[in-house]
Amino acid sequence: MPTIHYILQDGSTRAIDAKPGSSVMENAVRNNVRGIDAECGGSCSCATCHVYVDDAFIALLPPADDMENDLLDGVAAERRPGSRLSCQITMTAALDGLTVRVPETQI
Repeated sequence: MPTIHYILQDGSTRAIDAKPGSSVMENAVRNNVRGIDAECGGSCSCATCHVYVDDAFIALLPPADDMENDLLDGVAAERRPGSRLSCQITMTAALDGLTVRVPETQI
């Protein structure tokens, strides 16, 4: 199983084994990762699952579509080059070791 490393707001790290095909958001919610609110449940309509993807993994992800880009324009924390909605990142074996940082705030 691929592993996701969540760097939390306090600087600590949580490593979660993720089932291939599941989203980074689903794994965060299922494992009570603080700071990923996911108010819309993964339907790409609220941007409360915003994360910063580590530079080493950005090129491995498909680009954000128009809907995700529009939502990222309105995130509560600063939008950065690695900003993505975790509901839109599907785990694969190629993403083993994926590291994402939880922003300071989602709302």
